[in-house]
Amino acid sequence: MHSDTIADRGYDVELHRRPGRLLLPAICILAGIVLLTLGDGGGLLRTLVALGGIALGVVVLVGALRPFRFVVDADGLTVRRPGLRRTIRWPELAAVVLDQPAPRSGVPAAPRLLAVPATGTGIGPLDARHPLDERPAVELLDLAGIRESPGEIAATLARYAGDRFLDARALRRDAFADPDFAVGLRGYRVDVVDALIRGGQEALASGDPTRRRTARAEIDQARRAGLPVDLRGTLQVDEALDALGAALADEPAEREPS
Repeated sequence: MHSDTIADRGYDVELHRRPGRLLLPAICILAGIVLLTLGDGGGLLRTLVALGGIALGVVVLVGALRPFRFVVDADGLTVRRPGLRRTIRWPELAAVVLDQPAPRSGVPAAPRLLAVPATGTGIGPLDARHPLDERPAVELLDLAGIRESPGEIAATLARYAGDRFLDARALRRDAFADPDFAVGLRGYRVDVVDALIRGGQEALASGDPTRRRTARAEIDQARRAGLPVDLRGTLQVDEALDALGAALADEPAEREPS
């Protein structure tokens, strides 16, 4: 893989934090200091705001300066970040998943990297779940602060982790493409629609007939009860939910061979 951002030395690939992560905390600290050194106008309120800015900047700065290393190679993963500092060999992992949490109020969440430990293996706190089969997982890395793109990271993991690696984002899109809804003055609520679409995509991607029926029932129930109104265009949403419901009703065993 040829990349200007991923450090590939032929035998391993190292990820990096985004540049400029120290800028915001530095601005907060400097702004607080400037406020404290101004004249007496503003009194207690100005002092509290200044101290708050300095405290916030220091907390963020300490987090940004914590040691970080994430290396992928033929033997496994080397992880050095707060809460997890160790080398994880591939046999210790049942699965490595590149996932993206559901949007929050229509705002996309940053992708994250999850690891499902192999049976009898302890890696770290099981603070997440495999998005398709609900197995307990460890969140290895939040990609919000990582310089390399999710696509580059997916290619690297596919190369080294082999069958252990799953790109859940791509699997969802392959199962049912992400609808591109227009925003209007009146429509359905973003978070409700996103949750229904997401649940249907995951059910399709799982291949589990029970999950498919459950997801379809949730869509039908929500539509019968009346979707809450907000900004998502109603016609586009109705068409997308019709198509998703039809896909969920199409049992895999009944599909025509492609």
